[in-house]
Amino acid sequence: MAITEYEDRIKNIVDDSDRASFIYDFLSVYDKISKATITKLRKGSNNLSKVPGEVYLKNKLYFKETLGDVLQTYSELEDKVAELKSKPRYVIVTDYTQLLAKDEETGDSLDIKFKELPRYFDFFLAWNGIEKADFEKENPADLKAAERFAKIYDELLKSNKDADRHGLNLFLIRLLFCLFSEDTGIFEQDLFTNYLKELTALDGSDMNKRFKELFAFLDQQDRDGDEPAYLAKFPYVNGSLFTEPHLNLNFNAKIRDLIIDAGELIGWQSVNPDILGSMLQAVASEDQRSHLGMHYTSVPNIMKVIKPLFLDDLRQAFEDAKGSQKKLNDLYDRIGKIKFMDPACGSGNFLIITYKELRQLEIDILKELNRLGTATFYVPSVTLDQFYGIEIEDFACDVTRLSLWIAEHQMNVQLHKEIYDAVRPTLPLHKAGAIVCGNALRIDWNKVLPHKKDDEVYLFGNPPYLGARKQSKQQKQDLDNSVNNIKGANSLDYISGWFYKGSKYIGSTMARLSFVTTNSICQGEQVGVIWPVLFNYVQIIFAYKSFKWSNNAKNNAGVTVSIVGLASNRNKITDKVIVDSNYNLHVKNISPYLSEGQDIIVRKSSIRSDNLPQMSFGSMPNDGGNLILSAQDFQNLPEKAKLLCKRYVGSSEFINEKIRYCIWLVDKSSELYSQFTKVKDQINLVKSYRMSSKRKATQKLSSIPQLFGEIRWKPTNAIIVPAVSSENRYYVPMGYLDSNYVISNAAMAIYDAPLWLLGLLESRMHMTWLRAVGGRLKTDYRYSAGLVYNTFPVPELSTRRKNEIEDLVLNILDIRDEEGGTLAELYGSPLAEKNPKPMNPRLLEAHQALDEVVDRAYKPSGFNDDNERLSLLLKMYSEKVKEQKK
Repeated sequence: MAITEYEDRIKNIVDDSDRASFIYDFLSVYDKISKATITKLRKGSNNLSKVPGEVYLKNKLYFKETLGDVLQTYSELEDKVAELKSKPRYVIVTDYTQLLAKDEETGDSLDIKFKELPRYFDFFLAWNGIEKADFEKENPADLKAAERFAKIYDELLKSNKDADRHGLNLFLIRLLFCLFSEDTGIFEQDLFTNYLKELTALDGSDMNKRFKELFAFLDQQDRDGDEPAYLAKFPYVNGSLFTEPHLNLNFNAKIRDLIIDAGELIGWQSVNPDILGSMLQAVASEDQRSHLGMHYTSVPNIMKVIKPLFLDDLRQAFEDAKGSQKKLNDLYDRIGKIKFMDPACGSGNFLIITYKELRQLEIDILKELNRLGTATFYVPSVTLDQFYGIEIEDFACDVTRLSLWIAEHQMNVQLHKEIYDAVRPTLPLHKAGAIVCGNALRIDWNKVLPHKKDDEVYLFGNPPYLGARKQSKQQKQDLDNSVNNIKGANSLDYISGWFYKGSKYIGSTMARLSFVTTNSICQGEQVGVIWPVLFNYVQIIFAYKSFKWSNNAKNNAGVTVSIVGLASNRNKITDKVIVDSNYNLHVKNISPYLSEGQDIIVRKSSIRSDNLPQMSFGSMPNDGGNLILSAQDFQNLPEKAKLLCKRYVGSSEFINEKIRYCIWLVDKSSELYSQFTKVKDQINLVKSYRMSSKRKATQKLSSIPQLFGEIRWKPTNAIIVPAVSSENRYYVPMGYLDSNYVISNAAMAIYDAPLWLLGLLESRMHMTWLRAVGGRLKTDYRYSAGLVYNTFPVPELSTRRKNEIEDLVLNILDIRDEEGGTLAELYGSPLAEKNPKPMNPRLLEAHQALDEVVDRAYKPSGFNDDNERLSLLLKMYSEKVKEQKK
């Protein structure tokens, strides 16, 4: 049941004048208490108390209504419950004006006005098997507010089908501000809700007039005292929130009730503006409504971006300044001058968290000054005009401004709470630096936030990730416009535009940036396109390696990302940090692959430059599927016709043990195969398919319909490498096949390959290289001959080392056969976040034995981790490239 359903049902019960059925109707809201149980309770058959006005349901409830002193009655009932062997979960006492309740298991208690009961429905969720702590974790006050607003928004749309969407969204923002204000001390308590309850007709017919009147008054600074008495208590707001004229809207009784309920049933003081903003944006976006509650980024993830960018440094400066009045005052002045910008700010999550962290640091500095006995008159340091953003949706811009105002008020309250004599009024509202509505890839960022070379400015955020193939024509044009048509730009992710513009913005200045990014710009061919350009302006100063970027929603499905921090090349930074899952690695330089080492770019190569055999795609049928046979089709062939076939294996067939065959007529005469009707029919189908193609090359192949379109098969053993494999495995399953197999173009093949080469490719060294420089298909590994195999550095190996590797590979192949099952099952998905499946332990142990030997072939002392492996491989690659140039 949605939050609002609980509240609405309980509100109807509270408003009902029939008090005799109150407790039974209240219990019925919690559907884990059966209707039969409640019916028996009404009749008294399972009511363990025989005292009039008492209801005692075993293990669930002890309820008592009273006409006397509620507290005294509650105390007496508590004494009675204390003597019971089997305690009820809840004790409730009410006179229908006041309500007292206690959770006997947790010891939590409730002392509220009876009419407020709907707001506290979650206190009794244990009746539904949900503990309050779990509920609060999954359903914060923000979700409650968003659900309420979704209902209001839907009803407004029904009654205002032709309304301007901007005006409607602006009304939603203003409504939220008023509701928040009356519950948090900006307005008098319940001032706004009572204004609507007392001065609007029950049918809502005059609500538009009242809203128009109120909103205009809230924007009126000069007041002559002639305003109506019912408006006089509303303060001047400013901030341009109410400057734009109110859009005339149609209201009705249902909308009126929903708005008043939002005022009475939501505890706005518990709202988190960083979360609520994203949820409100989802309310007003039809395509996002199904994801309500799934768009806000968790605070811990935001902290991963801002802590290494500036917050750690500021906090360390505070620790260093303790005990020194001068240093504390200098830091206080410094934090009031820093500028922050999110050039893809959405509903402002990053800006809000940053603002709150800076305000808390301001409070901590003041507390330390007070501790030193320094008499200080509070003068604000951190203000909203230090915060800037760019966002393409105008409603999101409005939400960002509103959320920043809410955050400001919350921190003003926190300031007064921690430093009693420090008061910072919220009204009139202060203007945020600049939240600009526009396309960030077409806007000059320096016009949004002008900065000089020595200004302390930080850019951060989570720009859109769209891959090259998922971009619209307009987005392609945006990206081309932003990156100045650099060579290969058509292969770049959309986020590359933010990195390029950001790098130019901070180049030759003291400004820094940190963006969340998909791994794609630090892996595969995009590295060679974007990073040589970026390195003209910037250096990488910190990086979080791959991790799941998730949000606070219950069933979120995070995307794999990295975080990259950049600074201008003018800065001399020798201590740089790579953050991996288990440690922080301090290094002198971070490569574009987010490893320790120089700024080396691995570029695609058409061949290997040593004596190892070449890798290619397998053979491509180009046959419309007519030369490929299922296992059943193959079995139905005459025995002699079966001799004209071979096993057909691509990535999926190899990993999942799917059995398929192909008609293979290389070096076979037509007299040999034309006697078999099935074979002849399939060849005729291939001919028809190729002749009907629009491609001339395919039409030309119709002259040889009995053969594959591209034949790379050789009558030798071959290594098969799946072109695509799950990222959730420790190793990509590869294999060694004889000439009775035809490897398809859905896999890679190395013919005439020695067995020890398979050992190198199945090692952790090679997997480290693949993860770093290989591309991805969605999140899976996409193997590339040109980018992965042809560039993979291989040291000189002695015959003894090759034999040792060969023996270990044979052991792995034997274990696969002995354990049985598909390779997908044997290699499992141990790295999967959800439902991880372990790798076969015998197979894992055999691979680890192979890893040790291969590691020692590269470095006699072995490696501590993959970062060391990648650093060495990049160094070997760089040296090889230099040799080739010579």
